Amino acid sequence: MQQLIRTSLWLAFFGLILMAWAMMYMMSTSMGLDLVGRPSGMVMNDGSMTRFGGLFAMWAIMMAAMMLPTMVPTLNTYERLMVSADGTRSGWIGVLIGYFVVWVGFAALIASVQQGLLMLGAIDMLGIATSKWLSVGLLFVVGGFQFTRTKEVCHGVCHSPMTYFLGHWRTGFAGGLRMGLGLGFYCVGCCWGFMALGFVGGVMSLLWMGLATLFMIFEKLPDIGHHLTKPAGVVLILAGSILAFWPL
Repeated sequence: MQQLIRTSLWLAFFGLILMAWAMMYMMSTSMGLDLVGRPSGMVMNDGSMTRFGGLFAMWAIMMAAMMLPTMVPTLNTYERLMVSADGTRSGWIGVLIGYFVVWVGFAALIASVQQGLLMLGAIDMLGIATSKWLSVGLLFVVGGFQFTRTKEVCHGVCHSPMTYFLGHWRTGFAGGLRMGLGLGFYCVGCCWGFMALGFVGGVMSLLWMGLATLFMIFEKLPDIGHHLTKPAGVVLILAGSILAFWPL
């Protein structure tokens, strides 16, 4: 029975991820965009992508598509503690919900930012920066952040969730929810920059979403994650430098 419950929960988890990616694909194609987020024909826009509600829904779905896959090591770690530390399946669900609640909160924040940038004319309707200097600035800021102490601390928690669980262990659904909220805050602190980079190439670019998701998954892997953070910062700063001198 326990094995059936475990299998069902994992299938539901991966089903949610697949559904989020399918919804992002349908949103992109319905707007007439290609995989890079550029118009492949006539762009269909009913105005929802300029209102907070539409932007928030888009970002919330995007958070599910991009960030839930990165949570697999954390959920596996919790499972290993279910016997030795009195963890439960309800606690596992609580960790998942708490984590996602924080990212939905971030979706509301970045949707507000996008709406503000739209009003200022800093980005276009597709979420692409209208000035190369905004793109350059974002690449420099996110690249530089990879070398900060904040990034190191937040990545350390995401990279080694076992340490976090052992230091903040709570049982039951409420305990799992509390730990999930904490893990979510650290994860936002670690990965917010890759969300902001959507304004460089377009927030509706499925290619950017896929590459960013893949990198964040690798960055959280125990064996190689800590080797990727600073090289990624170098790449982003170099990209910003090239763009700054690239004639447009």
